Parts: sequence; C-alpha cells; structure tokens
Amino acid sequence: MNVLEASYETAAAGPEGYPAADLPEIAILGRSNVGKSSLINKLVNRRRLAHTSGTPGKTRLLHFYRVRSSEGNLRLVDFPGYGHAKVAKSERKGWQTLVEAYLQNRESLRGAVLLQDLRRDVTDQEEDLANWMKEREIPLLLALTKADKLPNMRRAKRVRELRAQCAFANLIIPTSARLGFGIEELWQAMCNQIAGESSKSPERR
Repeated sequence: MNVLEASYETAAAGPEGYPAADLPEIAILGRSNVGKSSLINKLVNRRRLAHTSGTPGKTRLLHFYRVRSSEGNLRLVDFPGYGHAKVAKSERKGWQTLVEAYLQNRESLRGAVLLQDLRRDVTDQEEDLANWMKEREIPLLLALTKADKLPNMRRAKRVRELRAQCAFANLIIPTSARLGFGIEELWQAMCNQIAGESSKSPERR
C-alpha cells in the first residue's frame, strides 16, 4: 500500500456531523492508551496527523481521516478510547451510544480494526464489542499494538496466547508503530475488508 495523501477531514459527535458516505470506511477502535493515534500516524506515514487526547476516556467524538492511496481512496474513522478507570458510568454509556450509532447505521462502513496491547489480556469489554459486531456481520480484525515492547521470544509467546483468547477475530496481526512491522499486512487486511473478501487466514490462527 502506497499512501499518496492523508488529511484530517472532520470530527463528529453523531450522524449529523458525519461526512458524506462517499468513500469506504474502516473503524479503528481500542481502549485508552492502546496506541491508536500512533498506529494511525504510521499507517498514513504522517507523524502528527492523529493526536492523543490530553484526558483519556473523555473525548466523545469520531475523527474522520481521508486517505488517498495506490489502492484507491478511503476513510479511517478513529473512535475515542474506552476502559479508562476514572470515567464515570454515564461517560461509558455515552461511548456505547456513539459506537452503536456509527457501527450499526453507517452505510459506507466496510470493516473494523480492534487494537489490543500485546502485553495485556483481552477483557470482557473486547469480547462484548467483538460479539456485538459479529451479530451485525461487521468484519473485525485484531491489531496487536506495541509488539516492540517485548523481546522476540516473549513476543511470540504472547501472540500465541492472544490468538487462543481471540477466536472472535477474523485475523490477528502483531504491529509496532515505532518499528513499522505489521503495517503492510494490516493495510492489506483492511483492503480485503473494503473489497468484501474474507480476512481469515488459517495459518495465522
């Protein structure tokens, strides 16, 4: 994948603020501090296109990024992080409402990428979100972030453990925004989602 241009398009708190549904879209989700902004910046080869919120768990906006590439044009839709310990129940409900309003009704959605810190175990929140999307036939792949934080042998062990935990994902890809590995594979998987092709790869499960 050769990204030719990437730009921040808009932010929206609900459907009334979404851009026109004129491009295929991939949703990017994950808990607070999982590394979404860093991974998005690496995907589009820009250092500061996506910014991290100064108050994790508080932002209640979807951020839309327009990408022009050698494979065609698309949007990445960055969701606010979830799971921050200091967020009140009302804030968690707001996150759920925002997610469901987009994922359930956005006609240009083609798939979703759920980010999971390689060093952390999957929780009920990830499983519930994944099952919710499965019920609605939204293709989901799992990107394991911060894979460079572990030495090679421990990293390989953690990847095996998380693959055993994450039967809900069509494909699991270890990534590092800092070193860049897994980025091309992640792009290819997202392009497969856009094309409507299965992302399942038996040899990686």
